Amino acid sequence: MVRRRYHDGLALHQALPGQFLPFLVAAMSFLAALALAGGIAAHGLSQRWTHGAGAVTTVQVPGPDDPAAGSGTRIAAVQDIVAHAPGVATAHRLSDAELRALLAPWIEQTGDASLPLPAVIEVHTVPGQDPMPPLLPRLEAVAPGVLVEHDSVWSDRLAALAASLQACALLAVLIVMTVAVCVAMAATRAGLQTRRQAIALIHSLGAMDSYIAGRFASRVGLLALVGGLGGSIAALPMLLAMSHLAAPFSAMTDAQAVAPMDWHSPRAWADIVPHALLWMLLALPPAAGITGWITTQLTVRAWLRRLP
Repeated sequence: MVRRRYHDGLALHQALPGQFLPFLVAAMSFLAALALAGGIAAHGLSQRWTHGAGAVTTVQVPGPDDPAAGSGTRIAAVQDIVAHAPGVATAHRLSDAELRALLAPWIEQTGDASLPLPAVIEVHTVPGQDPMPPLLPRLEAVAPGVLVEHDSVWSDRLAALAASLQACALLAVLIVMTVAVCVAMAATRAGLQTRRQAIALIHSLGAMDSYIAGRFASRVGLLALVGGLGGSIAALPMLLAMSHLAAPFSAMTDAQAVAPMDWHSPRAWADIVPHALLWMLLALPPAAGITGWITTQLTVRAWLRRLP
C-alpha cells in the first residue's frame, strides 16, 4: 500500500503531521464562519428594516367619521392630503379587520373588543424621502389631534446596532486570522527544527530557498485547506438552523413571511439562506489554504536566511 502519493524528499509527513494543524484550522474556520454569518445576518436585517418597516409611516386619525374642519369627514380629508403628497408611494387605510388583528394581543388582554379605535393609514414613503413633516400643519388644520409615527428612529437605531455587530464580527475574524497565522508559523518552525539537519545539509549542497520553502508551504497549505473545509462543513448545519429561525424576519415580502414553507425542498432553503453566506462558506477553505501557504513561505525563507 502506497502511503505517499508524491515525492517527499524532506519527510515532511513526519515533521508536519496531518492531525494537529487541520484540527486547529478547522476550529478557527468554524469560529470565523459564525462571526461572518452574524455580520451578514445583521446587515441583512438592517437592510430589510430600513427598506421595509423603516420606510412606513402610520397616521392615526381619532374620530375618523367626525366632520373635518373643511368639508367631509376627518379621515377623508386626511387621506386626500396624504395620497397627493410628494414622496408618498402608497397610502393604505387599514380595515377594521386588519386593525383588530393588529391589536389582537392587547384587545385579548383587556377583554373588551368594543373599544373605539382610531382610523389608521399606513403610508409607504419613497426611500430617502420623509414627506410627513411638511404635512403635519395641514393635517392638524383639517383633523386636530391626528398622530403621525415614523419608524425611521427605530431603523436608525437598528442600523447603528447592525454596524456595531458587523464591526465586532470583523474584529473577531481578524483575531481568528491572527491566531491562524501564529499557528501556521509555530507549526512551520516546529517542522523546521525537526528536520533542521536535513534542511541544512541540502541547503549547503545548493538546494534553493524556493524549493525548501515550496515544500513546506505546499504541505502546510494543504493541511490548512483540509482544516478550512472541515470547519466550513461543521458550521453549515448550525448556519442552516440559524437561517431557518431568522427566515420570518428576513422574508422579502409579508406573503413569504406568512406562507408555510416546504423545508424538504432545496428551493426553500435557497430562498432563506443568504447568497453571501454560501459564498463565504465556499471561500473559507481556499482562504485558509492561501493564508497557510503564504505564512509558511515567509517563515521558511526568513529561517533559511539565518543559516550559515
